Amino acid sequence: MTGRRLTSLLAYVTTATAGASLLTGCGVLPGTTGGSREPVTVMTWAPDQTRATNMPGMPAMAQTFARWVNSQGGIDGHELRILTCNEHNTTTGAAACARRAVREKAVAVVGSYSQNGRAFMAPLEAAGIPYIGGYGISEDEFTSPLSYPVNGGQASLIAGHGMQLAASCRRVSLVRPDTLAGDKFPELLNSGLRKASHRSAVDIPAVEDAAEYTEPATEAREKAGGEDGCVTAVLGERTQTFFDSFRRLPQQDGDGGNGKGNGDGGDGNGDGSGGASGKEEDGVRISSVLGSVGQPVIDRTGGAHSPFEGAFVTGWYPEASDKSWAPMRKVIQEHAFADNRVDPADAGVQTTWIAYTVLKEVVESLDTDTVTATRIAYALDRGARIDTGGLTPTLRWKYEDLLGAPGFPRIVNHEVTFQVVREGRLVAQQPGFVDVGETVLSAP
Repeated sequence: MTGRRLTSLLAYVTTATAGASLLTGCGVLPGTTGGSREPVTVMTWAPDQTRATNMPGMPAMAQTFARWVNSQGGIDGHELRILTCNEHNTTTGAAACARRAVREKAVAVVGSYSQNGRAFMAPLEAAGIPYIGGYGISEDEFTSPLSYPVNGGQASLIAGHGMQLAASCRRVSLVRPDTLAGDKFPELLNSGLRKASHRSAVDIPAVEDAAEYTEPATEAREKAGGEDGCVTAVLGERTQTFFDSFRRLPQQDGDGGNGKGNGDGGDGNGDGSGGASGKEEDGVRISSVLGSVGQPVIDRTGGAHSPFEGAFVTGWYPEASDKSWAPMRKVIQEHAFADNRVDPADAGVQTTWIAYTVLKEVVESLDTDTVTATRIAYALDRGARIDTGGLTPTLRWKYEDLLGAPGFPRIVNHEVTFQVVREGRLVAQQPGFVDVGETVLSAP
């Protein structure tokens, strides 16, 4: 009898304990996030409300992604917790965000934007925290062994842009930031121009956060010339300000199509925006790269009547209307709610989506109750293959996948897309991706 009572008592206690665990904070009812698996904490940072480039959509997209995966039970049973940080476009701000990621035990920094690579990579490296899918704006993202870029950064964009311009532009003026990062741009653009035996671009450094750009705009137009000349500006968020100054330049004699609407609006369709529309065969045509010009900027400046009508743009990914973006658009529609920072056509939002796709696939591949920074970095180094659904080539960061370009050895995705603005929309100038790996490798 004593043995039977003891057996019954043990069975009762076991059943009661199991039932209680489903109702406490440790256990979670079926269909919700958590369970026995620990949460995964990551950070996304970006500058916001600064005088230079701002990327508020990146942390907002991170939060949207987390709401989506957590509504599905988390990533392989792990609740995804997001830390966000404003790095203020300063070295102190970037370092502070990185130190906070270490302090709060983030296992990765994902889908972030900062030009201050030296400031944020050192704290991350010391703590062994991987940097997944940064925007690609700082050189350290392509040199640190703990960085896993999802695109080819500014290097691929600008080298590819040179290839795109070589076919249509007799002379090219490049307006770029007067910064250490900007100093690399002329060499990269010229490497693309040289693919077509094109002459080098005229280099015009400019203040990154100026309120107007009349002086560099004047120089850029004069150096580009009035016939088949191109002015390309890569100034981040200030690119719009530059082309506004460019549009307002007084008409020059013999300037071809350049002055058709300077100051008086011309025919009202953007054709006369400093020759920017590209519709005048003899006018100066404008161009840029994704991140400096994108669909949100075109929409804000008039759509089909925008001064960017006809402009050449080099991007990392397919145009925003491509069907490959459908899963992201669905998530934004269902989980971003009324957050207008999350624009599916924004390059920062797109990069963050791809970066979190990498995180999700890596965590799922680990199949472990506890996810650590070391385990994530090890899986990536060992050759985890990431399928982004056609938004990029398959991503992998084994040694043999690295491009190995001087200054940018960590590039694994060296493909870009050539786009053009038509009727106010960024559309493909030619289908598919263009491989610019050799062009980046040839840059001095």
